[in-house]
Amino acid sequence: MVRESLIKGLYLNRVLGRRDDQSGRLHWFIFLPALCVAFAQVGAVAEEVIETERALPIERLQFDDGKHCAASDVLFHNARVYTPIDSGVTPIKKAFTSETRRITPSERDLAARHYEIASYKAIAIKDGTFVFVGSDREAEAWRCGTSQVIDLEGATVFPGFTDSHQHLEGVGRRTKTLSLFGNTSLKETVSQIRDWSEQIPEGGWVMGRGWIEREWRDEQRFLTRWDVDSFTESKPLYMPRADGVSALVNSKALALAGINRDTPDPEGGKFDRDAEGELTGYVLGRAMDPFRAILPSETDAYLKDNLLRGMQANAALGWTATHDAGMSWRQLGLLHDLHQDGKMAHRVYVAVPIAEAEPLMEQGPDQTEDGWISLNAIKVFIDGTLGSRGAALLKPYADADHNGFMNRTAKDELMPVLEGALRQGLQVMTHVIGDRAVRTTLDWYQEAWNTLPRTQWAKHDLRWRLEHAQILPKEDQERIASMKVTLSMQPSHAIGDLNFAPARLGQDRLATAYPWQPLLKQGIPIVAGSDAPVEVGDPRIEFFAAITRTRLDGSSGQGWHPEFAVSRQDSLRMLTIWPAYSAFQEGYRGSIEVGKRADLSVFDTDFMTADPAKILEAKTIMTMVDGRITYAQPLLQKRLENGQ
Repeated sequence: MVRESLIKGLYLNRVLGRRDDQSGRLHWFIFLPALCVAFAQVGAVAEEVIETERALPIERLQFDDGKHCAASDVLFHNARVYTPIDSGVTPIKKAFTSETRRITPSERDLAARHYEIASYKAIAIKDGTFVFVGSDREAEAWRCGTSQVIDLEGATVFPGFTDSHQHLEGVGRRTKTLSLFGNTSLKETVSQIRDWSEQIPEGGWVMGRGWIEREWRDEQRFLTRWDVDSFTESKPLYMPRADGVSALVNSKALALAGINRDTPDPEGGKFDRDAEGELTGYVLGRAMDPFRAILPSETDAYLKDNLLRGMQANAALGWTATHDAGMSWRQLGLLHDLHQDGKMAHRVYVAVPIAEAEPLMEQGPDQTEDGWISLNAIKVFIDGTLGSRGAALLKPYADADHNGFMNRTAKDELMPVLEGALRQGLQVMTHVIGDRAVRTTLDWYQEAWNTLPRTQWAKHDLRWRLEHAQILPKEDQERIASMKVTLSMQPSHAIGDLNFAPARLGQDRLATAYPWQPLLKQGIPIVAGSDAPVEVGDPRIEFFAAITRTRLDGSSGQGWHPEFAVSRQDSLRMLTIWPAYSAFQEGYRGSIEVGKRADLSVFDTDFMTADPAKILEAKTIMTMVDGRITYAQPLLQKRLENGQ
């Protein structure tokens, strides 16, 4: 409803020049200065960026002195502004269009995949909406009618960045629990766990997250209970690996959960065992459930604070929106409380986990009136992760005698949910990593589409997604394109996983692993995310990884396929307009265009031209959502407070 009203009001609230009262003709001379368009090549990239000085529709105010001024709340100038623009409409035609044309789902789908990148110098915002985008010269017309003029001193401005796969509560939780991210050795990791456990009282749970053996330089193996038992004999321990779908538990936790060497592996999970059949304490998939069930209960206040901390951390990094891939109804209720309290720091697009999908299938999509919280999707889980050897492969792992596991969600559980999603117009977001999981899920999607008559679908523009989709045989890439399935992929996963992927997959299968560029060439939109707290959750890292396909130090290895990296323009689309498209929000966000909501990510470094290493050093200058600043660099914050 909000999106529709915004689209309908796009030009109704704008005065396109002055019309003759009798003839209704538009006096086009008002816009003649807008017709200058120049083209420039940005940096060492192959794709053009449109550099334009076009004036867009403005609202004029008549002051007592007879001077015409353009009205806005704030004018930003002296900036480098980059944004996708709809290449299906020329800039001049777009500027003078007085109403939006209804487009078919197929046209909308095509437009979302073919956005050119334009460059400007100035932006004006009124009532949370972009009312002007153009050159510094044209911006002069806005100075006398604006409440505040801000010189961005050459900062780089992008449409608000979206993390298209994140777990918000986990991001906030990470700020106040033991974080094992960044450790470079097993020894260092165990030492940190020991130090943390010393402050936990007898009988209390030792908890943390983020260990990842692929980064260790001494031993690259999974943690076991024998690594930690000596100092946690009286304290149960539960520490998920960075991927979040496997964990370390100690002997005390195994005893409390009633798990022993005779306990069978659950469907969709595994209790790891050594050569003698002894439990190692490493548990995968649904084998984590017995331990989750006995963890201490958490108060609403604790979870609510985690959500708030997560949003604040995201805003400080430049995120203006996240797609939460599996938020419980309890967390969603607490998020609504924060919204009611005026404490939201960015937009959240929510998918509830399949285990809690029934209420959503009864009520259908929902969102707050201001569009800050949107509930429109169901999160499904199929296989595990590549690092834990839980990803479901068509052929066995190169370094193990099995091919992973499926059925974290069984088919008989999934098919009624897919049908319910079709009936209610809900999006489906499915965790698949291995090629077997991808192929099977595509089969199930197609079966659901074929089974339910289309007359019973709520809509035909589905935009169903595959989350992660790391190993994609060419025949399945073609199916994804023909089925118009959107891929939600995490660039940082690739540059981390490629440290061990050759061992897991062998060189042949690497030719279809994380194949971003081949996918884009087939017209498949990719929405980029971080999967935080699995990864750091930093847009600088995601942009860097997408355009370089190297480790953060610039190095790579055999089989990394650098030709699969994307252009800077595509990387920008992956963080802006394509995420908006995948959330059915491209009508009001995802680009800096007149009539769209004012979401901005501002940095001190030009991602489109800078040396890639410099992108990692960039500082966030400002984050804006709906025209409201949710983060500002201290110096800018002081200037804003002083009205400068």
